[in-house]
Amino acid sequence: METTDLKIPTHIAIIMDGNGRWAKQRHRPRTFGHTKGADVLEQILTDCDELGVKYLTVYAFSTENWARPYEEVKVIMDLFRKYLISSVEKCARNNVRARIIGDKSKLSPDIIDAINNLEEKTKNNTGITFQIAMNYGSRDEITRAVRMLAKAIEVGELHSDEIDESTIEHYLDTADCPDPDLLIRTSGEVRLSNFLMWQLAYTEFYFTDVLWPDFDKAELLKAIEKYSSRDRRYGKVSK
Repeated sequence: METTDLKIPTHIAIIMDGNGRWAKQRHRPRTFGHTKGADVLEQILTDCDELGVKYLTVYAFSTENWARPYEEVKVIMDLFRKYLISSVEKCARNNVRARIIGDKSKLSPDIIDAINNLEEKTKNNTGITFQIAMNYGSRDEITRAVRMLAKAIEVGELHSDEIDESTIEHYLDTADCPDPDLLIRTSGEVRLSNFLMWQLAYTEFYFTDVLWPDFDKAELLKAIEKYSSRDRRYGKVSK
């Protein structure tokens, strides 16, 4: 199938899995895999933008990932710090709007400051919206949304009879973003792992055995080709 014949998803979500296994296969520490995976992400963002994808959301660090070895968590956070700082100029140059979803309150103050700076500096960019799920868990997101709803009712801003799906979506981390059309998960695992469970209700899933550091534009196109071949008959209206 030619690229021009593809039905390009408006929003792609990716569970970037397999960094540790990729490194182990090469007799390197897991942290080496995360460094390589970060480089791959940069290229996939560029590829999605060039293909016409409007939103890309990636699962970078879950609420459960804090249980990983200290050194691995430290490397991931250091990579994230560097990315947040370097991305201000990159996003400006490429017209990318960057957003971080998840519970930011658990992150270190310097990371929170860098997040706020990146989001502020890129908020008016009109190209692809790039969302990084950091300290994110779907159950945690929904729990936080319920707390905010309860608070709104408590102070009289909202009545319980007014709550519907759109009200709940308003309090989610992805409030102003359409639901993903396509979810890609690498490394052969076939589960959601607490990622965007509300938002993925009508999403097409694509699972591949390819480990994330080996994922490239050719693999991305395979996923989009599979998506293009499916007949999506549901009647959900995009936000």
